[in-house]
Amino acid sequence: MKRMLAALVAAGCCATAAQSYAHHSFPDVYSEDRTVTIQGELAQIVLRNPHSFVHVVVKEKDGSLVRYAVEWVGVTELGGQGVTPQTFKLGDYVIISGWPGRNPTEHRVRMTSLQRPSDGFGWKLRARGM
Repeated sequence: MKRMLAALVAAGCCATAAQSYAHHSFPDVYSEDRTVTIQGELAQIVLRNPHSFVHVVVKEKDGSLVRYAVEWVGVTELGGQGVTPQTFKLGDYVIISGWPGRNPTEHRVRMTSLQRPSDGFGWKLRARGM
């Protein structure tokens, strides 16, 4: 019985560790040694935990429109910084800086800062200890 309990506890720890590693694998998805800046209109806003997303339609140099998926921090952290569902509207023009996705065809960015020039609203990623 004790062996069965120990095996279940060990399996649970392994599963939790695997989920934690997968959840915090930003370097696997984003190039944290580079920064990109995109600007365009908000097309979708998804405030949730563990990570929020905004989708931005960007006019590229060739004139084409590309939709970027921008990963943000969770809604709990945003709320603590004063960001609520009412902070943004679809169509808001924003300038976002962050780490580009490793696969450029996916058009992903991990947000480190956001500016809304129309009213001067700004947000920056807070440094966290690991």
